[in-house]
Amino acid sequence: MNAALSWIRAYVPGLECTDQEYCDAMTLSGTKVEGYERRDRNLEKIVVGQIKSIEKHPDADKLIVCQVDIGQETIQIVTGARNVKEGNKVPVVLDGGKVAGGHDGGPLPEDGIRIKAGKLRGVPSQGMMCSIEELGSDRNMYPEAPEEGIYIFPDDTTVGADAVELLGLRDTVFEYEVTSNRVDCYSVLGLAREAAATFRKSFVPPVVKETGNQENVNDYVSVEVLDQELCPRYLARVCKNIKIAPSPQWMQRRLASSGIRPINNLVDITNYVMEEYGQPMHAYDLDTIAGHKIIVRRAQDGDQFQTLDEQMRRLDGDVLMICDAEKEIGIAGIMGGENSKITDNVTTVLFEAACFNGPNIRKSAKRVGLRTDASGKFEKGLEPHNALEAINRACQLIEELGCGEVVGGTVDVVRPMQEKKLLPFRPEKYNKLLGTQVSGEEMLEIFRRLEIGIREKEDGAAELVIPWFRQDLNCDADMAEEVARFYGYDKIPTTLPDGEATAGKLSYKLRIEQKARDVAEYCGFSQGMCYSFESPRVFDRLLLPEDDALRRTVTITNPLGEDFSVMRTISLNGMLTSLASNYNRRNRNVKLYELGNIYLPGELPLKELPDERMQFTLGFYGEGDFYTMKGAVEEFFACVGMKKRPAYDPHAQKTFLHPGRQALIGYEGVTVGFLGEVHPQVLDNYGIGERAYVAVLDMPALEPFTTFDRKYEGVAKYPAVKRDLSMVVPKSILAGEIEGVITQRAGKLLETLELFDVYEGSQIKEGFKSMAYSVTFRAKDRTLEEADVNGAMKKILNGLEQMGIELRS
Repeated sequence: MNAALSWIRAYVPGLECTDQEYCDAMTLSGTKVEGYERRDRNLEKIVVGQIKSIEKHPDADKLIVCQVDIGQETIQIVTGARNVKEGNKVPVVLDGGKVAGGHDGGPLPEDGIRIKAGKLRGVPSQGMMCSIEELGSDRNMYPEAPEEGIYIFPDDTTVGADAVELLGLRDTVFEYEVTSNRVDCYSVLGLAREAAATFRKSFVPPVVKETGNQENVNDYVSVEVLDQELCPRYLARVCKNIKIAPSPQWMQRRLASSGIRPINNLVDITNYVMEEYGQPMHAYDLDTIAGHKIIVRRAQDGDQFQTLDEQMRRLDGDVLMICDAEKEIGIAGIMGGENSKITDNVTTVLFEAACFNGPNIRKSAKRVGLRTDASGKFEKGLEPHNALEAINRACQLIEELGCGEVVGGTVDVVRPMQEKKLLPFRPEKYNKLLGTQVSGEEMLEIFRRLEIGIREKEDGAAELVIPWFRQDLNCDADMAEEVARFYGYDKIPTTLPDGEATAGKLSYKLRIEQKARDVAEYCGFSQGMCYSFESPRVFDRLLLPEDDALRRTVTITNPLGEDFSVMRTISLNGMLTSLASNYNRRNRNVKLYELGNIYLPGELPLKELPDERMQFTLGFYGEGDFYTMKGAVEEFFACVGMKKRPAYDPHAQKTFLHPGRQALIGYEGVTVGFLGEVHPQVLDNYGIGERAYVAVLDMPALEPFTTFDRKYEGVAKYPAVKRDLSMVVPKSILAGEIEGVITQRAGKLLETLELFDVYEGSQIKEGFKSMAYSVTFRAKDRTLEEADVNGAMKKILNGLEQMGIELRS
């Protein structure tokens, strides 16, 4: 938001301060000033001069010699301007003065251009006459300036007066960073109100009176709002006998200071009120409105509409439109239509001031690809009360500037508006929040400066009446902030936080994930991060069947492209893609891990959010094999307190894994993941030229089995007893099954169990393999006797025999 200090001072009489003082004070009181620029920067010694005579230059056809009266004396100036005549009053830079730039309208020099007396083609020249570009502006902001040549003042301008002052350039434009909750400060009046409170001055807004003749506006136009959720208030007034002309200079100068190009009195009035009140307005040619009826409704999907910038805009059912009895005439809150624009032939104007749903305006502006000053204000959520005063202000200016005749009355379609908010006055609570000792009377004085009303209740307690323009004040903390910013943040003492001390720590879920990172990196894996968006073609690369549940995906409504059009249901594509990238760059022995979500929909189309499941994915190629990956998984299990041995089911039936080198990982009967060697065809699909291994652990599934509770035991006091078991085992029996039987049968006496030999060969009968285990027994409270160990071994052997396992002789 940009605003000139002169415009602020118009509503805050007696505001005297330097630019830096204003900047600092407003920033400290909560209205942050990003920066400021003096419009008269590099403009020095420039006065109004009157050309008394013009003669041709004796030695140059394109130059003339002018005698110019500057009030106290007459000086001679040589110029090449063609638009000057005797009697013209023009801006003159005196000897030693400065101008902002050159006449070519190019970039302005940082330090301006110093003008010195000298000679032009042998003729003395004691100054320079200026174009508007040389004064640091252009014809967009000064439309009365000639397209080429010297700026000409009106005939009644005083000779010798300050030309910079007359042009409105003795001013400073401040740039404010307004937060989105302070909608009132997106207007000059809102900023002036803040300035008045900051500098303890009176705030004097313009006195607005409802004007109009004896006619009734309802005889001219009717309004119907079909969606009051998107348009809570719509106001319409009519002005007739319109006379299009330039707006007065004071209005042009204020608009120019805000960066708005003056056009004509009618357009300038709507822009002026938008800047002054923060309420966008629009003017329609009433003669172009079919049936003299306004209908506010949603567009139809696929509709097209030509806006004032002559561009066709594609609409949908969420875009709110302003329509007449036959057609659309404007996109609500964004821009009017080409079919109802104001032309120089207009005679009767319909003024519109409305409030629209802020989020809808923002979304609509994005949909149609058009963001305007009006939409930028509407999307903040304007206050409906402001619209009536703004439209009355516009009609008042119409009459004051002789622009037309205002028809009496206002069409006002409005849903019930909220009453003013009432908040209890609680100075003790404000002081406790701030750590201050501000008196209640001082707080009330601050609130009065902010136009917050104070009312006494029947029980004697005070109550604060929040003005309608302060939508951001809703609770004690908000009121305490108002006290703080005007009492002075620099006066608030330093205090320690009040309350019980708490120890911050990670949640249990995050602690498990952190342990996963630690274990993976300890085992030599580097962390990677993969996209959650994937292509449907991923499932073909992973050889998933057409009816596989993993092909049921959440489809993205507005994807970046087909390669990022669905949410992933399996984490392997990202891992294999990363391994392939490393392989193609000839990196050796690559180990990667990732912690990332997959997204499993409950039903399609979606009726509820998908199940987001964190997956711990490991992958590597190079040194290592299936058992290297298995060791990393079991290391993680041990570190998160999963003490029991995991079970491995070789019948995993994962199509993307090698059929003979894969396994489901189970724990206490629950499948918590899988691991294995990648299928050769899948390796070819990803361009990986050597064996690769992956493991995926479903973190939500294994979390219930984890614990960080640790119980430490002292060094064993009693000796251990070891026994070795050498067995002939059917090949169909897995080592895990054998270890499960031994663990169960040995009971509490079992300390460790270690497989130290596996053999298959000619000395073992066909269909069998030789396996040898070392079994260690120890009691915590005594020395084991032979009978204890023999009893445990007997139970183990009985269990193994039932599985068809024989002891080797």
